[in-house]
Amino acid sequence: MESRIFLHRTAMLFGTYMGGFWILKFILFPLGMTTPFLSLLFIILTLCVPFMGYYYAKMYRERLCGGAISFGHAWSFTLFMYMFAALLTAVAHYIYFRFIDQGFICNTIEEQLNLLVQSEIPGIETYVANYREAVGLLRGMTPIEITMQLLTTNVFCGMLLAIPTALFVMKKRVA
Repeated sequence: MESRIFLHRTAMLFGTYMGGFWILKFILFPLGMTTPFLSLLFIILTLCVPFMGYYYAKMYRERLCGGAISFGHAWSFTLFMYMFAALLTAVAHYIYFRFIDQGFICNTIEEQLNLLVQSEIPGIETYVANYREAVGLLRGMTPIEITMQLLTTNVFCGMLLAIPTALFVMKKRVA
């Protein structure tokens, strides 16, 4: 019972750290739509997420589990950590889409699609039509629907990332 309390507390703590990182990283997403360097930085920081998850899980293993952890225990910890990070980030997503965005992302995508059409690349019309349909669906979503979609995506990706992370972090006790 006590180990489960430590698991949840530590997953919440590290999930808060990771959620803060995700929020700072998310700020780069809309800014990156007009500044390519910030878009590249967003992608690079996104690729750092699994390494952060590994680092936090390894720190949990070493500090609270005595240097040994089973796959299931490591997977549970990592899953909870990603889940708590996703919940914290969902708050920032909601605030952004409810009060700040005001259609900025959709409008910027529309402008970029208009530039693509003007480029006269053969066959681009089909792709542009698909993107316009997706933007239309996004415009029809409320801020809470967008937030729930992003939360679901983050939890699902966290669930998938927790598997390889747990495989790398697990370590048997040496007798």
